[in-house]
Amino acid sequence: MKTKQELAGIYVASITAYDQAGNVDAVALQKLMQRNINEGAAGFFVGGSSGECFMLTEAERVQVFEAAAAYAGKTNLIAHVGAIGTALGNMVGSLTVGKKKYADVEAEIIALQKKCDALQTELLDQVPADAEGFIPLANAYGIPKDDPDRPRIMEEATITACKVPMHIMELCCEAIDAIEVFAAKGSRLAVSDAGCGATIVKAALQAASLNVFINTKTLQNREVAEEMNAKCLTMLDVYGKKADGIFETVKAGFFK
Repeated sequence: MKTKQELAGIYVASITAYDQAGNVDAVALQKLMQRNINEGAAGFFVGGSSGECFMLTEAERVQVFEAAAAYAGKTNLIAHVGAIGTALGNMVGSLTVGKKKYADVEAEIIALQKKCDALQTELLDQVPADAEGFIPLANAYGIPKDDPDRPRIMEEATITACKVPMHIMELCCEAIDAIEVFAAKGSRLAVSDAGCGATIVKAALQAASLNVFINTKTLQNREVAEEMNAKCLTMLDVYGKKADGIFETVKAGFFK
């Protein structure tokens, strides 16, 4: 996980490029990213609302991430991946239900699948919600510095900008809890997907936390800021460790 200092600079919210046939154009996307890098971009947020990611299929989102991954190591990349990670965990459930071997846990798995379906939808809904939540802060920056109302408006807008990434973190924690059950009780044929899902959702959890911390740093009300920071740090600690535990347990199972 990178520090705030390592993530300093201008980050571009990447668009999704298409060719004339309506397919994701990875080459065009990479050319645009290279141009942004040449002009001073420090990194990219991939799969957000600027890329209309909530309207893409899962396959298209993967194509976008793969195209951006060509720049891993050359620039910083932040990807919106919470829903995809949850879907991977849910895939284990799909391959568990209906199998005689797992009949004793079928009801629990079906209930968990329904919960994960709702989580996936809610996580995707956070993409446009995050963009909308940032609008008041973007507008506040345009208020003249000598306007006496500017500090109050900035403070309120900054708190608003924290709300969606905080909620994303909460949803990621719920997803990790669900994936833990899929990993423990789901089909052994698909348990690797649970490990992958845990790793991906942990990345989403970490990425969302940075979008909180960058705002709480500027809050004048330090009591409110530290309260939000403490909540985020607790989620990072508890659920980061839980996600790591899922991954290590799944990995160890392949070497028994």
